Parts: sequence; structure tokens; C-alpha cells
Amino acid sequence: AHRSFASETLEHRFPVLLTGQLHTSSGAAIGIDHEEAQTRIAGRAKRAWGRFKLAAVSSFAFVEAMGPAYFGKLMSSSLRLPSGHGTASRAPHFDDSVTLGERIDAAETILRAMSLTGNFAKVVVLAGHGANVVNNPMASALHCGACGGYSGEVNARLLASLLSERAVQDGLKERGIDVPADTVFVGALHDTTTDTLTLFDGDLPPHTEDAQLFRIRSWFLAAGRIANAERIARLPRATKANDVAVRARNWAELRPEWGLAGCNAFIAAPRTRTAGLALGGRAFLHSYDWKQDQQSDYQVLELVMTAPVVVASWISLQYYGSCVAPDTFGAGNKTLHNVVGGFGVLEGNGGNLRGGLAWQSVHDGEKLVHEPLRLSVCIEAPPEAMTAILKRHEGVRSLFDNRWMHLLAIDENGRLAWRYAGNLTWEAIEEVPLAVLKAAS
Repeated sequence: AHRSFASETLEHRFPVLLTGQLHTSSGAAIGIDHEEAQTRIAGRAKRAWGRFKLAAVSSFAFVEAMGPAYFGKLMSSSLRLPSGHGTASRAPHFDDSVTLGERIDAAETILRAMSLTGNFAKVVVLAGHGANVVNNPMASALHCGACGGYSGEVNARLLASLLSERAVQDGLKERGIDVPADTVFVGALHDTTTDTLTLFDGDLPPHTEDAQLFRIRSWFLAAGRIANAERIARLPRATKANDVAVRARNWAELRPEWGLAGCNAFIAAPRTRTAGLALGGRAFLHSYDWKQDQQSDYQVLELVMTAPVVVASWISLQYYGSCVAPDTFGAGNKTLHNVVGGFGVLEGNGGNLRGGLAWQSVHDGEKLVHEPLRLSVCIEAPPEAMTAILKRHEGVRSLFDNRWMHLLAIDENGRLAWRYAGNLTWEAIEEVPLAVLKAAS
């Protein structure tokens, strides 16, 4: 649960499945400094101005009196110039109420959930994701569901600072996770609309080697160009690399990116199982090693099946419903949306609040870009371990028993070998490689 710099609002930057236990903020660690006080005053003035221009009694007079003052903004938006939106400069930090023991617990849980418990690199980049778009009430649908519809910047920077604490590393060592003294953790933010990655190296101590960070930036720059080239083929009216960045600044662009359209699988397995496979950007990938987890009675597997898998099911079913029954489960035509109360949209000037995704998020004007398949959850773990977890969690089990998702087990050779048949039973299937996920769906 986070308070941004100079903000009085507590932001729930965690999945709605959870309740915020750790409190963080950006700004002065003790009290309020001069810059924060000034920013708070400016923020209050901006909110008051916003309420005035949207109020029923003043909105028409506002347009006539103040319209010319918006000429510069109107021209810059029409010319698709950079908007100046950026990431927060103030590094987030844990509040004093968060004890060292709680920080060590959080660090251990996160590292074990990622199966990142050894063989640490010299530099570990922890990247959140978000989308930089304009004039788009559906923007939160392009941010991170695990961060409550915000971008993942704060979470990534917090985790990097947490894992960099010497006291936390000492505590992790006592629990069997030895982080080398020369390992550097750095937070980052991946802009999924432009495929650019911002490294928050300003959070690092001054002795960090610039050469390492320069090399890492060059890697991400090259990766972004490759990702751009792949995405251009799917985006309507996009023909050259620069088109991707321009779409993010175009206030009339209905499809700045496709978000998670096309998702059809969730894979929890060692990264070596999927490295090199052409999955078309359609699979949620979770690095998981059941052999490490076996010693703790599959606690990480239980976490994976009851949190990330459930969140992935929400995403999948939101896209599914918005495609197969758009009038009931979709948000309608984005060009007709009116934002209501800052939390919902109407299609036009009346009717009910619309849920789900806008039609433009799943359709390119000629055909669906999301194939409505129920999610295939592929986990490399013993079927009996998954059965035990399903016994303890009726809600998760119902998703598979009622066929809202498919559950498949990967064997030790990296092949799909068993299918969950419902009622806590499994059936052997002809072993197929992971790449053949569409057939499994």
C-alpha cells in the first residue's frame, strides 16, 4: 500500500486477492520537506481546478472562457509531440512501521516464488511494466494487474532496494539464500506501448560500475527494437518502427497496443523449458522449479496456483467474455465512452456502467485479434502435489472442474504428459512438446 510523492491517497499496488500488509511511500523518510509541501499545495490546486471545470454549473462557461488557454496543449497533442509524462524521480521506501523481520520475510517469499535462490548475476534487473498512453480511459487495463492497475515501477524499485539491504541479505543467508556481496539489484520499468525500458540506476549507490549499466541498456535497446518489429505486424496501420512510439502519443489512437490480447497459456516451469520457443507472446511465463520447492512441501506451488494462476484466469476470462459476448461482458465502442466517477465508463450518455474490455481492444476492425480460448495452465510438478493443493482450495479447483481453465502437468522431460480430468483425477495424454499449446486448449 503506497503513497506517491506529495500525495494524500493510499494506492493499493497489490492484487485484489490480497490485503496490503506493508506500507511504503515516496518522499522524505521523516516528516515533509519543502519540495513535498509545495507539490502537495500544487496538487490540491490542480484537483480543485479539475473539479471546477467538470462541475455541471461551470462546465459550459469554462469551455467558452478558458478554451483558448488550451491551444498549446491542443496543438502538441495534434502533432503527437512527447507529452512529458515520465516516471517518478523520488525513490520509494518502506515506512518505519515495517520491521526488519517483515522485510526479510518478504524478500525470502519473493525470491523463492521466482526460484531465484542462487547463481545470482552481477546485476539483477527487476522490471515492472506499464503503458504510456493518452486520452484512454482503459489505460489501467494496460498496466499491471499484480499492482492493482498501476504500473509496476514502485514495486520493482522497492524490491530492488529491499534486496540491496545488507541486513536483509544477512537474514536471507541464515535462511539458505546467499546473495553475493557484489551483486547489484536495480529496478526498471518496461513501457509496453513503446518497448522502451527505463533503468532506475539513480537508486543505486555511487560506486556501481557505469560500464555494466551501459551494456545492459544496449541489450534492452536491441531487445526493444526486436519487439517493435514483431508487434508492428499485428498493429493496424503500423509499417515502420517509429509508428510504435507515435501511437503512444496519438490522442486519437484507438489501439495504442494490444495489451494481453492473444493470451492462451500459463506456464510454470524452469525457464530452460521455454527458452527459444516461439510462443507468439501468448503465454504467461513463471519460472518455477518443483525440485527446490519439494523440500518445503510445495509452498511455492500453492502460492503459484492460488495467486498468479487465479489472476491469469481473470485476465483470460475478461478477454474471452469481451469476445464471445461483447454486449454483456465487454465495454462497447471506445469512441463513445464517457468516464463516470473516475472508475467506470458508459457507452454513450446513458445505460449501465460497462465492464470488460472495449471492442477495439480485441478487434482490429475486420477480425478478432484475440482467439477466445480458455486458458491452458501448464505446470511442471507432480500431479499428486497439485491434487493436494486443489483439495485445500475449492475456489481454484472449481475453475478447473467447471472447465473455465485447463490444467496440464509437464513431466521431467519437458513434455505435456497429464491432463486434469476433474473431480481430483488425472488422465495420461499423448506426450506433446510445450510449443503445441493451441492443440491442448
